[in-house]
Amino acid sequence: MGRECNESEDEPLTPAGRLFAQPEMRQIIHCVIGTKNPLDIDSFKSELQKSAMLQHPRFTSLLVCDQRGREHWRPTQVDIDSHLLIIDRPLSGTDDDAVNSYLADLSRQGISMEKPLWEIHILRAHNCAVLRVHHSLGDGISLMSMFLASCRKLHDPRFLPTIPSSSSSSSSSCSRSTGWLNILWNLVVTLWFCFEFILRCVCVRDRKTSLSGGAGVELWPRKIATASFSLQDMKTVKTAVPTA
Repeated sequence: MGRECNESEDEPLTPAGRLFAQPEMRQIIHCVIGTKNPLDIDSFKSELQKSAMLQHPRFTSLLVCDQRGREHWRPTQVDIDSHLLIIDRPLSGTDDDAVNSYLADLSRQGISMEKPLWEIHILRAHNCAVLRVHHSLGDGISLMSMFLASCRKLHDPRFLPTIPSSSSSSSSSCSRSTGWLNILWNLVVTLWFCFEFILRCVCVRDRKTSLSGGAGVELWPRKIATASFSLQDMKTVKTAVPTA
């Protein structure tokens, strides 16, 4: 699958990337994208090939180790078919239950190190795709930025989507952040928060309840649950909260 590469092209992982690459961590991000209409696999592959994701070096590199055991990114040729898993059969239960159960099973599995550390599982019967990305490739903000860069406006596919912002809230935020008094106050609040956090970690322990887990509960299999929210309700809350 991969092409021969000079080791001089290898790029060391960042400290955070090395942490997430440890076998004990196994941090994998799952993102579910639902669609109104069935997915056209050929069109999906074509758009994926042209997307910003396959122009990003992290998504086109293998995770390799040198003689000292240090992790590096090594550029390779991506075979899209090896990253796509098409599930044609319908899964049991409603769409939400079926996808949740599928994600719960995926959470017990790792990602092959023989290819760049991402996969896309397409559940055709449920009109959704599951993007699996190893955490060493990026965090939530960077991955969402890349996802938006791969999208286009519906009414004009030539342009990237834009996120509207409130000029009043931005100007209010700027006015609050100016001045030495505000900077000093923010510093005091931050230091107090850190001090309180350390004291709570050292001196305070949560009381046992019926929801408290026993020893080793963090190693139990993950359970995925879905919560539905009204977008209009969230907009109402956002409007009611100043500078939200």
